[in-house]
Amino acid sequence: MTEIVFTKAYFTKSAPSIRECPPETGAEVAFAGRSNAGKSSAINALTNQKLARTSKTPGRTQLINFFNLSDNQRLVDLPGYGYAKVSREQKEKWQRDLSEYLQKRQCLKGLILLMDIRHPLQEFDTTMLNWAIKGNMPVHILLTKADKLSRMQANNSLFAVQKQLKQANLDKLVSIQCFSALKYAGLDELKAKLQGWLAPEPAADIPVVTETPH
Repeated sequence: MTEIVFTKAYFTKSAPSIRECPPETGAEVAFAGRSNAGKSSAINALTNQKLARTSKTPGRTQLINFFNLSDNQRLVDLPGYGYAKVSREQKEKWQRDLSEYLQKRQCLKGLILLMDIRHPLQEFDTTMLNWAIKGNMPVHILLTKADKLSRMQANNSLFAVQKQLKQANLDKLVSIQCFSALKYAGLDELKAKLQGWLAPEPAADIPVVTETPH
């Protein structure tokens, strides 16, 4: 298995809807989260460069942004949601586009869903989870800004979200971890998850049994 070098990521395209996305080739993993969840910071920490634009005005990412890791592996930055001062019509369009992308994009291998560890499982988060599960899409939750809490508080939040996922029977397709872009905490775990989705181990060759001539 070839190890992915995330620092080689580079921007390739912004798409206003699924129809303008790059062709369905290779494999991609999408990042989604509320506008203040630290999505851009997580992508920048992962790639060790200022790849995704961070903004003091939440909700600036209104396009689907594509970053190539190789010719057939991509990271996708989905529009942030929750705080942008836009019309109801615009928000409804974003919801339709996100839902369509998660359920119909064939080369999408998984969703990284970011939530502020102090305010997990908000309405948007559960909506995204439901869309992904409906499309049988594996989800990995990053509980971001873990540096804002003590280790015990962070673990308590992690266990509480795990419990809610189990009660909702979502724990089969959903994994979860604590994360801090500021401290680079949880980065190796995130890289391992992405590696597994984007460059899975090839299936072991099954030996072919040939009949011996009599």
